[in-house]
Amino acid sequence: MQMTNASAGLTLPRGKAFTGMAGAYSALYTPFKKDGSLNEEMIEKVIDYGLSRGLRGFYLTGSTGEGFLLSKEERKRVYARAAKAAKGRAKLIAHVGCLSTDDAVELAKFAAKSGIDWVSSVAPVYFGQCFDAAYDHYRRISSATDLPFMIYSLGADIVPDRDAKFFDLKNVKGMKYTNYKYWTVQALRNRLSKEVIFFSGADEQALPALATGIFSGCIGTSQNIIPAHFAKICELAGANDFAAAAKLQDEVVRFVEQLIAKPNGSWHKSMMKYIGLDCGEGRAPNGRPLSKDELKDLFARLDALGFVRRNDARK
Repeated sequence: MQMTNASAGLTLPRGKAFTGMAGAYSALYTPFKKDGSLNEEMIEKVIDYGLSRGLRGFYLTGSTGEGFLLSKEERKRVYARAAKAAKGRAKLIAHVGCLSTDDAVELAKFAAKSGIDWVSSVAPVYFGQCFDAAYDHYRRISSATDLPFMIYSLGADIVPDRDAKFFDLKNVKGMKYTNYKYWTVQALRNRLSKEVIFFSGADEQALPALATGIFSGCIGTSQNIIPAHFAKICELAGANDFAAAAKLQDEVVRFVEQLIAKPNGSWHKSMMKYIGLDCGEGRAPNGRPLSKDELKDLFARLDALGFVRRNDARK
């Protein structure tokens, strides 16, 4: 099944940095081989599959991509291989967040040289969890290259008057927002004087986010396994056909219930095996290999949904 991205009606800011950005993105799983090493060949296969099902682009080495469990060299290899695979057919956003700001800056510079379109990062984790430290963290990363920078707001509450200051930084031009208080994002947008793009990160809330008119698309985990659902939701939302989009969103919610049924990264990544793309296990401590019974249970759950196609990537 071949699909083209059709999200022309979605909100899209003016400016070169935003051209072609609207639509659905997967937070790309980082695939591993049986020995736990990086599977670069599979990166290309996953990207080809997502593009064939209508995705606009890919968010690399984020939470789903287990970025904090990868070495810097592994993350660089993901960026380079993804750029090679995309060949200008997709937008690529490299999440470079690290415990160390210096390491994040190094990754940002490498991403820019590799042909990545945008750089992104979460706020400081563990150390530096205050506004001033976050501001300096974002300032240094975003100014390390000429690429546009996307803040990754993961589970945090937006404080519009405070967070608007991040966008005073020259290259900060977007935000991936993974939470549910969309009105605070609207309030933030109302305080900004420059063009900015927003993406939602909660798969189970993709359509409600698009309905606000603030978001230009969605970035998430489920887009790896059922990418066509999200591409179509974006297309229908862009055409103001929210009734049809709601039916697909309901299926997404039922899928997400199974995705989060087990707190095990290997449970999540094994869904890729179901559609015919073996991305290996989750890296410890995120993932623990499934037993044969657990894998059988997972596949039975997906069969029961009726809309996730077994071996879809091989068709």
